[in-house]
Amino acid sequence: MALTKEFEWDCEIRGPHKSVQVRKATIILDDGEEISRSYSRHVLQCRQKIEGAWSDTDVSSEDESVRAVCSAVWTPEIKVAYEQSVDQQAESLAGTRRRRQWKS
Repeated sequence: MALTKEFEWDCEIRGPHKSVQVRKATIILDDGEEISRSYSRHVLQCRQKIEGAWSDTDVSSEDESVRAVCSAVWTPEIKVAYEQSVDQQAESLAGTRRRRQWKS
């Protein structure tokens, strides 16, 4: 009886800013026969804002297939559009907060 563990990755591209939803399957095999499969998921955005500065999302710890998908869909145009969208949402939220404070 030899137990082994394998992994499989699936990616789904979502929305106008090409967020990458990653599904990782963990497969347990007993003498080559699958006895268990479980899934975990996470979502990657093309850019991240840290302390007011934009930078590319670090995908170096992702599987090679996930890195390839990110590289293919995260064009410079997509990155700029994503930044603008997030910044506009933040400005809108800040304006809403200011209006609420003014009314209080």
